[in-house]
Amino acid sequence: MSDDEPLCPMTRPIVQQEQQGTTRWWCACGRSKSQPFCDGSHAGTRFQPIEVEVQETRVVAWCTCKKSAKGPMCDGSHSKL
Repeated sequence: MSDDEPLCPMTRPIVQQEQQGTTRWWCACGRSKSQPFCDGSHAGTRFQPIEVEVQETRVVAWCTCKKSAKGPMCDGSHSKL
């Protein structure tokens, strides 16, 4: 696996209720043991977590395959892996 590509830790989204006003840091490298959120495992890579501010209380499908064109949000790309 190239260091230019994120790891694919899971092949399904993590779906959960998020509260308005919450700030999350989505893992972009795929190395975090706290998927889908950053635990600092990107240190020493070119990847940085993506900040997501939840604007309204809602159910969110967080991408864990790291292939989504919508970044932190699942777009179904995992179904093509």
